[in-house]
Amino acid sequence: MKGISFFYGYSSDYKKRAKLIKEQGFECVITTADPRLNKQNGTIRKQVKLFKKLGLKLSSLHMTYNENELPNFFMDNEIGEKIEKQIIKDLNIAKKYKFKCVVVHLVGEFNDIGLNRLLRIVDVCKKVNVPIAVENLDGNFELLKHVFDTFSSDYVKFCFDSGHQNCFEPDIDYLSMYGDRLICVHLHDNMGDSDSHTLNKYGNIDWNKIASQLSKTNYVDLDYELLMKYKNGDETEEEVLKLCFEEACELESALSKMPINS
Repeated sequence: MKGISFFYGYSSDYKKRAKLIKEQGFECVITTADPRLNKQNGTIRKQVKLFKKLGLKLSSLHMTYNENELPNFFMDNEIGEKIEKQIIKDLNIAKKYKFKCVVVHLVGEFNDIGLNRLLRIVDVCKKVNVPIAVENLDGNFELLKHVFDTFSSDYVKFCFDSGHQNCFEPDIDYLSMYGDRLICVHLHDNMGDSDSHTLNKYGNIDWNKIASQLSKTNYVDLDYELLMKYKNGDETEEEVLKLCFEEACELESALSKMPINS
C-alpha cells in the first residue's frame, strides 16, 4: 500500500487533509497521538474515526516526544522516566486503534539505564502485541546497532528513513543490514545537506537503489513523510499530494520489476 504522513506541512483543516489524501489515491496514513498537535491534526480518536470513514488504513504511529529531551532516555532522571512512560502510553494507543507499530527515536549512548528501560518497554510490547520500530536518525547508528545486537525480539523492529540516511549517514547501508527487521519506512528526499523532508524533484536520492534494497527486505507499506513547509517550490497542497503519489507509484513499479529477495 501507498501512504503518507497525515501532516505534510500545510496547515489546512485536518478533515480537508484526510479527504485530499484519500482523493489522491493514498491507501494508508502515518500519524501521531501527540496531544500538543490536536489543533493541527485532531485528537487521535477523531483521526482514526475520520480515516475509517474514508477507508484509509492505519500504518505506523509515531511516538510523542521533545527532541531535546531524547538523550535523557539513557540517563537516570525524571525526564528519562517520562519518555519511557510516554512510549508505553503510545503502545497502548497503538493497540487500541490497531496501528502496526510505534516508531521510536533513540538518542544517546547505550547503557544499562537505557537497556533496562527498553526491557520494560519490550515487555509491554509483548502484552499489547505491538512492536516498537527504531528509526535511523542523525548519528545514531552505533546506538541502533547496540539495540539490534542486544534484542533479537520480534517486538524490536526497524523503521528506515530514506532522508535521514541521505542527509546524515549516506555510507551506511541500513536496508542491507537490518532489512530483515524492517516493519515500516519514512520516505522523503533531500540534497544531502539538510533534513528537508521534500519531494524527489528537490533531492538527489537514487530511488532505483532504494527500490533494489527494499526488494530484498520484508514487505512494507510505502509511506512518505513529507514536511513541505520547507518546500523549494510553490506547489499547492493538492499538487504536492499528486506529485508524492506519482513518486509512490513509480517506486512501487520499480519494486515490481526487481527480483524478489535476490
